Amino acid sequence: MRQVDALVLGAGMVGVSVAWHLQKRGMATLLLDRRGAMEETSFGNAGLIQREGVVPYGFPQDLVSLMRIAGNRAIDAVYHWAALPRIAGFLLRYRRNSRPHVHAQIARSYAPLIERCVEEHDAIALAADCSHLIRRGGWIRAFRSTEARDAALGEAESWRREFGVAYRALDAAALAAAEPHLAPVMCGALHWTEPATVPDPHALGLGYLAHFERMGGIFAQGDATTLCEAGGHWRVATAAGPVSAPRAVVALGPWADAVTRGLGYELPLMVKRGYHMHFGARGGASLNHPVLDSERGYCLVPTPRGVRLTTGAEFALRDAPPTPVQLARAEPLAREWFPLDKRLDAAPWKGARPCTPDMLPIIGPAPRHRGLWFAFGHAHHGLTLGPVTGRLIGEMIAGEDTCVDAQPFRADRF
Repeated sequence: MRQVDALVLGAGMVGVSVAWHLQKRGMATLLLDRRGAMEETSFGNAGLIQREGVVPYGFPQDLVSLMRIAGNRAIDAVYHWAALPRIAGFLLRYRRNSRPHVHAQIARSYAPLIERCVEEHDAIALAADCSHLIRRGGWIRAFRSTEARDAALGEAESWRREFGVAYRALDAAALAAAEPHLAPVMCGALHWTEPATVPDPHALGLGYLAHFERMGGIFAQGDATTLCEAGGHWRVATAAGPVSAPRAVVALGPWADAVTRGLGYELPLMVKRGYHMHFGARGGASLNHPVLDSERGYCLVPTPRGVRLTTGAEFALRDAPPTPVQLARAEPLAREWFPLDKRLDAAPWKGARPCTPDMLPIIGPAPRHRGLWFAFGHAHHGLTLGPVTGRLIGEMIAGEDTCVDAQPFRADRF
């Protein structure tokens, strides 16, 4: 049986980053996935490293938003009726944690992770010779009404004062100057200037993986659900045979419970599903930034494949059949805003974001098993927080001082 120092289960951005940090610290590490790296949730996002995302996405509290979502005709949030009995308890806890005074405290715990997101990506990207895959310039949140614009700008100003995030207010003329190929249907925008953008998250993750392998790390395909404890080590089945290690890190995103439940952990994990579709652009039109139609809830992202149209959250069971109704609702609006050409994908892509009811990821040691570590539950910010999560896990396993306080993210908070 092959022996290594550490196993990392799951090769999305979080798992790749964890494996990179462990290998960098001299631990012979095997990274395992049932598919290739970066082929699940990390593949199909808006490509944002969200330095501004200090306040995690909460559950709506106002009656107007709740009634709009209850109608199940929105773009930013829809739900499956059949899923509600299974997820109702989670949603109630999510809503309680989204009350303003609780949400504010959660943000104060969350912000130290977010504050490091760009610099930690930069560190891996520089070492991996991938810096060219990360762009500066931020992203733009556009508004159809002055009321929504002014409310968002007021919120941004409060975040600037408390968390130091930077932004620019754009009137309609400034938005047109920044994005000349958008139709003039918006009254203005909020330009988050500090986030980095990744036009091809898949390529960036593969670049990090290639450097991990150049450092001596191993990537293998296998079945993470075979993880078991044996003789003080953790063992897993790979395509090349079993491998064991004194340490194992579960970084399986929305599939984490496939392993944790078998080990006796009933962690509150739910998914928000999302979809994307790529389009050509008519007349040589282009975008300089990712742009969000804030009041409709879809995003247009420039990528090497074409313009990527992404949707909001679908509250459904993880493995339920795809229902890309949000894409169908968003496409006509997106075509009015930007000159989209024909669809470029044979079918919509679907992913699942792993969420916890307190909106904080689970990062740290498993409460009841020596040598077992958790790194999942990053919701909308898996791409954003992969490298800082990797560093935090690497520091904890190596017994180093941690770059941020890890206590709020421990699994035993549940």
